[in-house]
Amino acid sequence: MQSEGKIVVASQHYPPDTSTTAAIMAEIACHLAVGHEVVVLSGSPGPLPAALTGSGKPRVIAIKNRMAGKAALVRRGASELLFATRTFFALIRELRRGDVVLTVTAPFMLPYAVAAAAWLKGARSALIMHDLFPDVLVMAGLLKPGSIGMKMMRAANSLMFRALNAVITIGRDAERPLLSYSGMTRNKIRFIPNWATIAPGPRPLTSDNPFRTALSARFVVGLSGNLGFTHDPEIVFEAARILKGEPDIHFLLSGWGIGFERLKQLQATANLPNVSFVARVEDSELEAFLAAANLWVIPYRKDVAGVSVPSRFYNLLAVGRPVVLVSEPEAEAALTVVENRLGWVVTPGRPDQLAEAIRIASRAIDGAMAERAVKAAARFDRKTAMNAYVALIDELLRNRGIVEQR
Repeated sequence: MQSEGKIVVASQHYPPDTSTTAAIMAEIACHLAVGHEVVVLSGSPGPLPAALTGSGKPRVIAIKNRMAGKAALVRRGASELLFATRTFFALIRELRRGDVVLTVTAPFMLPYAVAAAAWLKGARSALIMHDLFPDVLVMAGLLKPGSIGMKMMRAANSLMFRALNAVITIGRDAERPLLSYSGMTRNKIRFIPNWATIAPGPRPLTSDNPFRTALSARFVVGLSGNLGFTHDPEIVFEAARILKGEPDIHFLLSGWGIGFERLKQLQATANLPNVSFVARVEDSELEAFLAAANLWVIPYRKDVAGVSVPSRFYNLLAVGRPVVLVSEPEAEAALTVVENRLGWVVTPGRPDQLAEAIRIASRAIDGAMAERAVKAAARFDRKTAMNAYVALIDELLRNRGIVEQR
């Protein structure tokens, strides 16, 4: 009988980084460390929080990394390539036959390095697919469909998917585009959705909420988090412009990324009276901030289905808030909204539809919708997800049930 190997988690984002990806990867690594040897290859410098150190916690190896801003595409690409290369050589040193390595699609070059290193060392590999490249780049307008770059990345993906032993999707809509690759088979795909990091429970709207005290409007529309290349900030601003004559509706915006920089530029020019910005909210204030709005907007560009899933979605439901999702109806979050009657789904690129949905929401939201949101969030819980990750990794360690294609 083959002895059980160790688990290596390779991630550019890991605490002390405060991103959602870092929190997710730390949660998984710590849970797997109960009963397994776990090593984390981290691209996030700095001391770990006390809760992630000590006996029974993963051993963390820092990989030298310099993260450029999202707007600095060339420097960012060079930095990510260098990080993926360093991670590859670290894996070559660390992996042994029978080990399992788990990684994520951030940066997008990292999974190639992980799959190659695992293949060379006789280890098994699994990828958590938060975003599907090159589809994300096409969606963002950074790569043209049918271009040489697109074809080269798809060819590389086919090789990578053939080498990987498992691909974890966080959305049901990801299966179809994945199966378009020759190296992918259905038995490799495992659906494990993300979870709410805030305990599900109704949070009442209160006048003393620190994020509402300066607002006189009765109905507050929130936008929060990282707005990257896949998001459309302008549709939110144009909806606010359409609704500027309705004083009962106000837009409260807080976040980071190139999308928020664009929103600030638009507001500097238009100076809409129904738009306010809040500095990036710390984790300790996140629950109060999410409870400040009556309704939350998640604005995607077109062709989001199967490409990206908003991780913030589950926390919005956890505090009992409905959402307006800008995306195709077959996208994972849109399916959840419609199936559970949690809000509205509007067509990408149609600010008039978004404005109308907000106008309807300002008159239609009731306690029943909030209760449905909390009930839905409770189904996306940490324990269920962690159990699924443990089951998959144990399966890979024991080499049962997953066909290897070497």
